[in-house]
Amino acid sequence: MSFKKTTEQDSNYDHLEEMSTSSLLENINNEDQKVALAVKKVLNKIGLLVDIIAEKLANKGRLFYLGAGTSGRLGILDASECPPTFGVSHDLVIGLIAGGDSAIRKAVEFAEDDTEQGWKDLKEYQINEQDVVIGIAASGTTPYVIGALESCNKNNITTGCITCNEGSPLAQVAQYPIEVVVGPEFVTGSSRMKAGTAQKLILNMITTTTMIKLGRVKGNKMVDMQLSNNKLVDRGTRMIMQALDVDRQTAANLLKQHQSVRTAVNYYKNAHR
Repeated sequence: MSFKKTTEQDSNYDHLEEMSTSSLLENINNEDQKVALAVKKVLNKIGLLVDIIAEKLANKGRLFYLGAGTSGRLGILDASECPPTFGVSHDLVIGLIAGGDSAIRKAVEFAEDDTEQGWKDLKEYQINEQDVVIGIAASGTTPYVIGALESCNKNNITTGCITCNEGSPLAQVAQYPIEVVVGPEFVTGSSRMKAGTAQKLILNMITTTTMIKLGRVKGNKMVDMQLSNNKLVDRGTRMIMQALDVDRQTAANLLKQHQSVRTAVNYYKNAHR
């Protein structure tokens, strides 16, 4: 199969500067609606990777995301949401970006072109065979990511990828490739748009499904979430009220005492057997 970057193909629209605001928004929305359908086509590939990740994390492994630019930022975003949402350690899901943390806010020139830096960044975390590394690159050609996955493979570390071009060099390197082809962007080559949305949807699926499989959700509730603001304290209180059929004050007292929805519910049930 010849490799063709659909992420770089000309937009299906032209003369954008001549469009009205409503036309621009409608056309962007039309393109966005294609993303979920493209993701649906690769659910089996996502499932294969999730099962591997859940097994590794259940046995003291970690999940690493590796990317450059928008892809790197999306990985960091997903990783950063896991501790407050699921109550896991900040060391369980880790996002790395070419150019280091300063690249989260401001692009670092040519950082993504270093084929060795990705592996160096991973080695700072004592990466090992228990871990899983997912390379994220819309183009599927980012040297920082490809080089890292090649080194992971040589060291018996499980690798996956999320890319938006079919048959890319990155997909050929990854053991568990996810190729979600969303087609040309509304603004030609602007892969922060549909490609970025597709990557975000898949990242949501990977960590949410993994955490559910690891027992971090009960019923449909985030029973291990961190109580880091008043909104979450209120949510936790309501969750306890619903789970135990108690009044708000009782639920609030239980949450304040135990600082965890799961712990509060278990304590109350054990005490009222």
